[in-house]
Amino acid sequence: MYPELKQELYKLNHRKLPWVLIGLLVVLMIIMGLAMGRTYSNLLVMTCYDSSVGIMLLLVLVGSTIFSMEFQNGTIIPLMQRSRSRAAVFFAKFLTLFFYNVVLHVTAMLVTVLLNIVPIINDPVSWTKPYQYHQPLVINMFTNAGVDLITTTLIISLICLTSCLINSNPVVIATNALIIFMGSGLSSDLLLAQVGPSSIIRWNPFNMLNLTNQYYNYATYHLSSLLSTGQLLLGTICYTILFTGLAFVCFQHKHF
Repeated sequence: MYPELKQELYKLNHRKLPWVLIGLLVVLMIIMGLAMGRTYSNLLVMTCYDSSVGIMLLLVLVGSTIFSMEFQNGTIIPLMQRSRSRAAVFFAKFLTLFFYNVVLHVTAMLVTVLLNIVPIINDPVSWTKPYQYHQPLVINMFTNAGVDLITTTLIISLICLTSCLINSNPVVIATNALIIFMGSGLSSDLLLAQVGPSSIIRWNPFNMLNLTNQYYNYATYHLSSLLSTGQLLLGTICYTILFTGLAFVCFQHKHF
């Protein structure tokens, strides 16, 4: 799989879109800092200026060029012909998107540190002073980024699955964007509608999108998720494995 992964990373590095979107992420973080104000300095640092949703959307845009755009344009065909197996192509694309996910999170943390070294839009914070969970703020930031990396990997698995099921790139982007913005709300509606036992309905995949938010605001989001943060973490990992497996099966049987 190494040749396929190397090729995918090369394509990612030489596309303009991923680099432009990293710049857009920085802009979104600054806007969030200006919108929330200096009152929430510690929370902004812990959440890397609420970069989670922005990262998800950027993954959808880049993921569409890695998966569904190549399906739509037929550029996947010569790639398949040169590769040793479909599995190598699929997982090379998945790992490339995961690598970009890591880059986005590292960028968000570096920008957070920079914005607090030069506190133009935020008050200086004490990185070692206990904040959430009686942990230093710097630990909160790293832990939140790690938790969000798991949440966004769930989005990657959904991007892979929808790309393999739907041949239209705009539809793939729109579908995943709707999941990002409306998923947790839909989960809450299902629980409120009592369409089934809440002990079962609360394990729906949309509820797992609450993982990052619940980590930094447990009191609020636990009331709507009805799961502990540990349960959300377990569910997110399980659904990521499930959706990735389903995407791989669809990719194996997809006609190009």
